[in-house]
Amino acid sequence: MEKAKLSKGGIVKEAGSTVKNKTGTWRTFRPIVTDKCIGCGICTWYCPEGAITLKDVKGKKRAVIDYDHCKGCLICIEVCPQKAITSEKEK
Repeated sequence: MEKAKLSKGGIVKEAGSTVKNKTGTWRTFRPIVTDKCIGCGICTWYCPEGAITLKDVKGKKRAVIDYDHCKGCLICIEVCPQKAITSEKEK
């Protein structure tokens, strides 16, 4: 059986490669977008993993978090001007 080639942790071989790897399984806290979200998109600019996108939810633009890629850094909570993102302990 041939061993898979793995890169060393922390090495980014190409821009945007983090979206190719599911990495959210070791998160301690998960961010939760509340109904206060106005869809400004500031959280999407600051998310280091690109795990937040703006989508149409019930006719309103809203931040949506891809938990397969979110590492739980919670930067989004700090930068949200509406305080529309909270967190909960990962189950």
